[in-house]
Amino acid sequence: MKTDIHPKYFPKATVICACGNTFVTGATQEEIRVEICAQCHPFYTGEEKLMDIAGRVEKFKSRRAAKVEPKPKKVRVKKQ
Repeated sequence: MKTDIHPKYFPKATVICACGNTFVTGATQEEIRVEICAQCHPFYTGEEKLMDIAGRVEKFKSRRAAKVEPKPKKVRVKKQ
């Protein structure tokens, strides 16, 4: 590695979320402020609701069911 080109590494950098959660990780900054973390993200907390308003799943299933199977390729036999 070249000297004097790499940033200083902090093995005990503190990450602070807007919700108040803090945890320690390694980073090139001593303190990192984030807007959302695993404690307040809707996907991880179970508050996320998947809504299929446009019927995308049904549309996909109908297209897949209507798909015609491809014809098998003809195999050439080598004449002797």
